[in-house]
Amino acid sequence: MNPSTFNPWVYSAALFIGLILCVFVGFQLGKSSRADGGSGALNGAVFGLLGLLLAFSFSGAAERFQHRRDLITEEANAVGTAYLRLDLLPAAQQMALRQKMQKYLQARLETYQHIGNNTPAALDAYQRSVQLQHQIWTEAILAAQHTGNTAILSLVSRALNAMFDITTTRIAATRSHPPKIIDFLLFALSWISALLAGYGMTEHKRIPWLQVIIFSAALTVTIFVIRDLEYPRLGFIRVDSADQLLVETLQGMQTSDT
Repeated sequence: MNPSTFNPWVYSAALFIGLILCVFVGFQLGKSSRADGGSGALNGAVFGLLGLLLAFSFSGAAERFQHRRDLITEEANAVGTAYLRLDLLPAAQQMALRQKMQKYLQARLETYQHIGNNTPAALDAYQRSVQLQHQIWTEAILAAQHTGNTAILSLVSRALNAMFDITTTRIAATRSHPPKIIDFLLFALSWISALLAGYGMTEHKRIPWLQVIIFSAALTVTIFVIRDLEYPRLGFIRVDSADQLLVETLQGMQTSDT
């Protein structure tokens, strides 16, 4: 559940400034060597490689982003189903279990609400949810066994298993990111492409700064968006709106008990 070790603003600023500098250096190298623009085929190969890497990175980040949203829906369904299965248990045990289930869902919400701030509150909420898992499981299974009905025991245990298993799946999805070498590769390949672009501008007397700035800004924003998708609790593109499903599930639990 650890956030990115790279500050996205510092990363993007360094990338943008580096792109402009690389274009300038490439232009100066081309002028000093009196190059005719270099090999178009080789330049095209590098630019194509950069485009391919950007496409795969964006596609993977978008797919993981959607997967995280889907997992929130899956957890909301799992919690709602488990809560309804409590109706199968003896009435004397239902109220205490319902209260624990509500506290559990509240702890789950707090875990992901605080995770983007990288504060101990996220870990505290997570540990509280784990403790409630053990309490809910023990009490619910004991109550189901007292009914003497194996069908009830099976239904309740399966619903609770699904509710608890999704927490591990969500944690795994939160930690699922491409290797850091991909970030460095995007960084380095972008600079190399800018260097080649500047080297190929020898037919110009001066650097066309407007085009250079637009190129650098477009590439920087694209990579920024890719990283934003990878860490949807930290940036502008967030999965927080999907948490509303869990909030509505909690509200439904509280309303049904009043």
